[in-house]
Amino acid sequence: MSADVRGRVLDAAVDLFARQGYDGTSVAQVIAQAGVAKGGFYHHFSSKESLLYEVYGDLIARQLTAMEEILSRGMPPAATLRALIGDLVESTAASARQALVFWHEQHRLGDERTGEYRRARRRYHDTVARLVRDAQASGEFRAVASPEMVTFTIFGVINELPLWYQPQGRKRPAQIAAELADFVLAGLEIRP
Repeated sequence: MSADVRGRVLDAAVDLFARQGYDGTSVAQVIAQAGVAKGGFYHHFSSKESLLYEVYGDLIARQLTAMEEILSRGMPPAATLRALIGDLVESTAASARQALVFWHEQHRLGDERTGEYRRARRRYHDTVARLVRDAQASGEFRAVASPEMVTFTIFGVINELPLWYQPQGRKRPAQIAAELADFVLAGLEIRP
């Protein structure tokens, strides 16, 4: 039941923030739309700012957990990078509306929450850059671009996905992920 309350509050916040903006939405409106008691809201969220952070923070947490699981498989670098891109694209597409709301409103976060968000994203970026750097050093990837540029390219596409992705569009998230991975790996993989 508690997870249901949390989910309903997050869904209501995303809808209201998308339609009215963060400043135009009150906690009372979120509570009313979610159909929860005030105590239920404050059991899960300490403030409207913490609610905004969780709109996207939940996605980041899930992506970091998936990243650790993918890395634990011990696959070759190309397969690991393909799996990371696949998970990032699919999870971002599944949460595109939440991500879009967050991108528009993240400037409303205070310094502490902004720092939390940046540390979480940096952890993922650093992991991808290290994967590319290590594969280049071992000769498994070509050094056609720096690990940082490869990472910026991957995340640049994925971070923009909420702006253009259409769930009813002709390309499914798996297709988008495969094309992005193919594009990146075409430049990195050493062909026999």
